[in-house]
This record gives sequence, C-alpha cells and structure tokens, in this order.
Amino acid sequence: MRPVRKLTPRPEETCQRLLAATLKLISRKGYPGTSTREIASEAGVTEVTLFRHFGSKENLFEEMLKRYSFLPRLRELLPELENNSSDYKDGLSKIGTRFFETLKERKSLVRIITCEIHVYPEKVKVVHSRFIDEMVRLLAGYLNVRRSQGQIRQFQSEVAARAFLGMIFSFFHIEEIIKERNVGKNEIKRTISQFAGIFADGTLKGVLK
Repeated sequence: MRPVRKLTPRPEETCQRLLAATLKLISRKGYPGTSTREIASEAGVTEVTLFRHFGSKENLFEEMLKRYSFLPRLRELLPELENNSSDYKDGLSKIGTRFFETLKERKSLVRIITCEIHVYPEKVKVVHSRFIDEMVRLLAGYLNVRRSQGQIRQFQSEVAARAFLGMIFSFFHIEEIIKERNVGKNEIKRTISQFAGIFADGTLKGVLK
C-alpha cells in the first residue's frame, strides 16, 4: 500500500491562510502586539514563507485591509448602483448600510485600530491612510456618475464622499464602540436611510437654492 502524500498548499491557499491569521491576531492583539512569527504559526507555515509571499508585515497588513475591509464590497456594489439611475437616495442607503454591516463584522479590528493608530509606525499609518483614500475615491467616482446623469448639483465629490462615509463611521463608532451597543438591523436601516435622505437633499439638483 502506497503511503499517502501530503499535498503542498497552492500559493493562493497559503496567502488566504496568512491573511486570515493576520485578521484574527491583529483583531485580538493589535498591530504592534502581533509578530510575523505568530502570524506564520497561526497559518501553519514558516516565517520564511510569510516573507516570500508578502515581503513585509506592512504589506501583509495592507493586503488584509484590501481583502477584509469595506473596499472590495464597495467595488462590487458600485457598478450595480451606477447602472440603476432611478433612485439616488436608495443607492446611498445601500452603500451606507453595507459599510455599517462591514464595520460591525470587523468590530474587534476597527476597535483596536482606532485605539492604537497613534502608535503605528509611519509606514503603517500611510497604508491605512491610503486605504481610506481609495474608499473615498471610489465613492467620489459614483457621485460623479450621478452628476453626469444630471441628478446632482456641482460640488467637490471627494469632500462629499468623506462626509458621507464619516457620518456612517461616526454612527458606528459612537453606538457600537463607545456605548458598546449591538445595533439591530432595523435601527441600522432606519438611521442610515435618514442619513442618506439628509445627504441627498443637500446634493440633489434643485433642492437647495
């Protein structure tokens, strides 16, 4: 009887395990408190393998944000909304709700990053800032599409995008992090619908004189 060969994980499988381990450990211990050796051990690979795939801890952190943050969900959602020009407010509500839900899913990670960002190395702060800027850029692009469809008035799209995402993040941070509430689905939907209405009224053509 032939011995069973242990299959070598494919590179993508190894990357997924490393990213999942990074999410788990940083959510629990924070960025400074998590070593590459611990991440590799959690993923079941050597530290050499980690560096071969990602090069540095900073790169690993950046890829984790790209995969497990709101960014990929926003990229997936926007083309669908851009092709449906009927309801601007409804589109904003969907974006806001999905953003809040993602923050809620990653609550431990959001909490610890918010608390310790001031002690991060400068390179990691740049990574985090770049990730936020990309979200803003994507949402600003969506607002530009709505403008090209003649729905909204002229304003600085990136400023407006930051304002809208900031409203949702503030709602999440105050209720879920500071007050330690578990905000229910109905309250999320109701509150974000009101936010979307306020934002839409301030940006739709013909609403403000």
